[in-house]
Amino acid sequence: MQKPLLTLPVLLGLLAAGPAAFAQATPASHHLGAPAARTRTISGQVRDAYGQPLPGVTVLLKGTSLGAATDVAGRYTLTGMPAKGGVLVFSFVGYVTRELALPARGTVMNVVLAPNEKSLNEVVITGYSVQQRTQVMGSVSAVSAAPLQGRVAGVAITQGDRAGRRVKNATPQILAAPGLSGAGYVASPTLGYPARPEAGAGDTYAKVEENTFRPVSKEPLSTFSLDVDNASYTNVRRFLNEGQLPPRDAVRVEEMLNYFQYQLPAPPAASPDPVRISAELSECPWAPGHQLARIGVQAKRIETASLPPANLVFLVDVSGSMMGGDRLGLVQAGLRLLVKQLRPQDHVALVAYAGAAGLVLPPTAGAQQSTILEAIDRLVAGGSTAGGAGLRLAYSVAQQNFLKAGNNRVILATDGDFNVGESSDEAMEQLIVQQRETGVFLTVLGVGRGNLRDSRMELLADKGNGNYAYLDNLDEARRTLVAQFGGTLFTVAKDVKLQVEFNPARVANYRLLGYENRLLANEDFNNDRKDAAELGAGHTVTALYELVPTNASEPLVDKLKYQANAQHLPGSAAGEVLTVKLRYKEPQGRASKLLAQPLAGAAVPIAQASADQQFAAAVAEFGLLLRQSEQRGTATYTTAAQLAQAGRGSDTEGYRAELLRLLKLAEGLTPVKTVGVR
Repeated sequence: MQKPLLTLPVLLGLLAAGPAAFAQATPASHHLGAPAARTRTISGQVRDAYGQPLPGVTVLLKGTSLGAATDVAGRYTLTGMPAKGGVLVFSFVGYVTRELALPARGTVMNVVLAPNEKSLNEVVITGYSVQQRTQVMGSVSAVSAAPLQGRVAGVAITQGDRAGRRVKNATPQILAAPGLSGAGYVASPTLGYPARPEAGAGDTYAKVEENTFRPVSKEPLSTFSLDVDNASYTNVRRFLNEGQLPPRDAVRVEEMLNYFQYQLPAPPAASPDPVRISAELSECPWAPGHQLARIGVQAKRIETASLPPANLVFLVDVSGSMMGGDRLGLVQAGLRLLVKQLRPQDHVALVAYAGAAGLVLPPTAGAQQSTILEAIDRLVAGGSTAGGAGLRLAYSVAQQNFLKAGNNRVILATDGDFNVGESSDEAMEQLIVQQRETGVFLTVLGVGRGNLRDSRMELLADKGNGNYAYLDNLDEARRTLVAQFGGTLFTVAKDVKLQVEFNPARVANYRLLGYENRLLANEDFNNDRKDAAELGAGHTVTALYELVPTNASEPLVDKLKYQANAQHLPGSAAGEVLTVKLRYKEPQGRASKLLAQPLAGAAVPIAQASADQQFAAAVAEFGLLLRQSEQRGTATYTTAAQLAQAGRGSDTEGYRAELLRLLKLAEGLTPVKTVGVR
């Protein structure tokens, strides 16, 4: 018998007839107190066609808002999935979206995504004047109201009702880069998805000649530019996550140290200085009898709402080498996160370059996020790489919208493979040095593998008064562009130099760990014309010195017979180990200011040192081991892991715990061998 429809009168009648009649007429799921429909948890891993994990893939239950993103290992977990039925949608920029039914049984779904190999043609604009017909070649059939400058390989414009119509008010905001034309180019299709190379095959790194011990008696001063880059750590992480040890020159100890935040005292609120120096001394864990001096510099923190207005130009490499989810797709995802941090007073422009450079989006207020996001989504990869033309155009856009009291910056996202136009480091350096003097700084975001030009990108950022970060996954993009928004994009001090003077009564020899490509001549410290590094809001910078004390039981060099012994200093200076001096300039200043801070007292055992001292020592050990350094002493992955565990502290975001995981990965990839003791 067909049961009655459960309208309000029917329900009232059933209730009046008694519980038995109500139970018979209504399904179990409608009863008060009946258990909810059963759900389950689905998990799995998403990989590409080459077997590599894909981080940042969006996994959604179709027709709902239930979803997650894959982590650095390509893994995901979804709770609350239906016990029967349901479809999961796997989507990632640069890859074919897949829709897969949930398994009838089981809770694991491992998925492979294929690259989207659909050919994309270049956009060719043959005229710019008002009401000039805009012609496009290939399958592209509409243009946005924002004009494109020059020949832009890699800008996809979707079909719409404006296809073939005349575009009004299409006069360009800025001329194309010198030597480029807006007409006369022949469209060329984008090539298919390139074969994925081995993690390090084809990457290029500057050679690092590791610092050696220097005698205080002859060289009492150590001078270098303070580094805030951390690209080496994320690149090392990428290698280890893919089951490979990094090349030796890919490991820069100072950048590994500076990836992590340390609890350093900030400048007092009333202080006119934007930075503050601190120092700590302990025993050296990998060299018995030696000491470890840690120097920290903390930049003042500024709330995002209080930061000056930003004039940002996104300069995105859309050449063929940028094709793939770990390249252009990752850049787009990162820039989308950054756009959501923009304020109404901020302005953003977008320049793309491949075979030539073009203005995809003129300066647009931060309040118009949908317009900016739409421009970012239009980018596709294809063509050669006119890096020089892109830089010239981006700087020109930044100059035309320069904010005297604001932050003017070009954000370059690339794998560094410039092969058309100005491809030499010297030409790029000259261009960027000229522009930085006008107050437009440069931030470089590196992506990709196989043709990563690490040394070139580091050079561009150094010369551009900016910083260089390598994005190995979406979480790193979030960390760089969102969590560290102020530090990445807002400079509080430029040309920051450090000079350390060692007391010969306490220190016989010293060695700076890392900073090999940041060393300066001692006379450069007082030379305000000498360029140096920049510090962003909230940044911390760490430097480590390994010291050989004068009373060491195993001195590096025997005491000399004919040299005068070091004289003990009078007063409090006698107990000082070293003095740190720092010079900096205001972001738009020309004259430097001087700060100084001594370090005194005895070295404490490493087990009694602060958590930051222990953790920094662990990171340094890790770097020495990865480099197979001749100065690694008794360092092992086990001792480094023990130090890292002891120095984890609160670790609210889990980055220190991640170091422990990487240490274990590296140890598993390293052949078992005896480590020599110095």
